[in-house]
Amino acid sequence: MSRQQKVDFPVEKVRRYLEPGPVVLVSSACDGERDIMTMGWHTVMAFSPSLVGCVISAGNHSFDLVRRSGECVINLPTTDLIDEVIGIGNTSGEALDKFERFKLTAEPGQAVSAPCLAECHAHFECRLVDDRLVEDYNFFVFEVVRARVAPEPVCPETLHYTGDGVFMVSGQTVDRSEQFLPQML
Repeated sequence: MSRQQKVDFPVEKVRRYLEPGPVVLVSSACDGERDIMTMGWHTVMAFSPSLVGCVISAGNHSFDLVRRSGECVINLPTTDLIDEVIGIGNTSGEALDKFERFKLTAEPGQAVSAPCLAECHAHFECRLVDDRLVEDYNFFVFEVVRARVAPEPVCPETLHYTGDGVFMVSGQTVDRSEQFLPQML
């Protein structure tokens, strides 16, 4: 095991190492409006019920739609959608219809009114269950009420944003399941 010398690092850039998971596309709808936003700030909070915490900036058009509807879909894009992920993140849903602009197919959600993105590997339909931290931190807690995932590949190549316009791609998997206690899997 290597023990390299460490150097000071700017605290405002620790996200490069601590970003919690893959970049997702959050779709929302309310009162005839719809939007898609790119999001990297999310975390699994509980397994059953399945709770996911998400930061949605109050300056984002999706913030208002999610806040009013209390619903969204967390869509998992793969690396083949990197240009759409970046484009969606660089545009406002107030100014244009991102579904049309980025040629993404809106499929109806089964448990929520927000649409799913057909081109994504997985869809997690969510309902807002806790908004106590929204006012101070823009932090929403959602319950995943329905999940649909493409059966292949089991471990898709996903994007992980490290800041400064740089992504890491999920890579090689390492199976050590035989070392875990069954209840810890």
